[in-house]
Amino acid sequence: MICVSLGRTRHKHMIAEHQHLAENGVKLVELRLDYIGRAVNLGRLLKDRPTPVVATVRRREDGGRWMGTEADRRMLLRSAIVTGVEYVDLEADVAGEVPRYGNTKRVVSFHDFTGTPDNLEDLHLAMAAEDADIVKIATMANSFSDNVRMLELVKNAKVPTIGICMGEIGMMTRILASRVGSPFTYATYSTDRKLAPGQLNYKLMHDLYRYDEIDAETELFGVVADPVAHSHSPLIHNRAFQHSNLNARYLPLRVPTDDFNTFIDACPKLGIHGISITIPHKERALDYCTQAESSATGIGAINTMIFHEDERLGYNTDYRAAMDCINAAYQKDDKQVSHQGRRVLILGAGGVSRAIAWGLKQRGAEVTITSRTIERSNQLAHELGTRVIPWDERHSINPQLLVNGTPVGMHPNVDQSPFDRAAISEFLVVFDTVYNPENTLLIKHAREARAKVITGVDMFVRQAAYQYKLFTGKDAPTQVMRNAIKEATSPVRLNN
Repeated sequence: MICVSLGRTRHKHMIAEHQHLAENGVKLVELRLDYIGRAVNLGRLLKDRPTPVVATVRRREDGGRWMGTEADRRMLLRSAIVTGVEYVDLEADVAGEVPRYGNTKRVVSFHDFTGTPDNLEDLHLAMAAEDADIVKIATMANSFSDNVRMLELVKNAKVPTIGICMGEIGMMTRILASRVGSPFTYATYSTDRKLAPGQLNYKLMHDLYRYDEIDAETELFGVVADPVAHSHSPLIHNRAFQHSNLNARYLPLRVPTDDFNTFIDACPKLGIHGISITIPHKERALDYCTQAESSATGIGAINTMIFHEDERLGYNTDYRAAMDCINAAYQKDDKQVSHQGRRVLILGAGGVSRAIAWGLKQRGAEVTITSRTIERSNQLAHELGTRVIPWDERHSINPQLLVNGTPVGMHPNVDQSPFDRAAISEFLVVFDTVYNPENTLLIKHAREARAKVITGVDMFVRQAAYQYKLFTGKDAPTQVMRNAIKEATSPVRLNN
């Protein structure tokens, strides 16, 4: 069950939004009474309430907004219990001073906004002893191992336990709470009003991750990055899973660089069957594979890993997708496309540029690399055997294919382009790997010049479809994926 946290400063707004939540399917609401800007009228808030509630009055040191005295706060908590609320949240250090009464269930809680204590088990044992119906521990995740420890704690707990790791690193603990036995998890209804770090909104939890349907048989996949919240991969893969009626979920997994080894080792234990890999892990991930396809070895990077029994299998679907896109752009009738001698300029020296440069070099193209960091350009060019030029000289050559592998032009900097408009002609094929927005300024300029274009959405959907096939063994519903990414990156969505 998803408990939606509700914090408004006025009674009438709290009541109205509570009703709105109930009308939209929410079954449990946390009333953050510490948000009320004047004396709290429990009778008004709780009369004819449309759902069960958790009454919470959080102190400032615990991340709340309570401005009154501690004596008044405890009196308000006792009053909520006497009024008959379904749940009351009591911090561990005061739970013993607020007695049980009636049918109200006691949620004994602990919050740490700086880290996750080493003694989680001892902490949990002491909290459970405070006459707890539910133990709630919310700590800040500073490493992926914090997630692993928290999920293990909840899974093994004898008292019903809610274990949350806050922050972007800890998002998976919110999504997988029911899988390890938590009675409920917390979400916000509005993206703009998060009441705790890393809190997801109800729509994502209910509609995209289908939280209430996750069980022990649910197969888990995810995208590994740092940061990860901006990624649209969870959107398109979860939409595809749902369309195909698969009991599978795709999670956002933020993993810091120095924590990658811990993460890889933990995947089988967590039930993660496959991962998409992006910045900053693509190159180092190859070292963790027990086997990798030849293209991945040649490129020196992977963007997909499959866990099969004791094997870690590495793939590079960026490469496959990019070659498909380029071949389609040059395809005439049913003739096989040749890139022998084709002049290619690649902007950028990151993972995508590396995959595309390797693929075209293998096919005989004359590849030139340039980026704003000459050291990275030189290193990539040396590894792949391509030509390199300084960034300021990128307009000095006359390519037949221009590839943008930089983030220039990506939302929100949509008024930027990595290549001058005047240098684009109708004889050029322009490939922009940026997919948000699809119609970047570079793509707009290319279309105005009547050049043939390949958009980032084309590549993004193709590489995701290859990953879907590796994950599930089934062909991907590519149109579902395409519709999802276009919806997510449409101008209307971005302005909301």
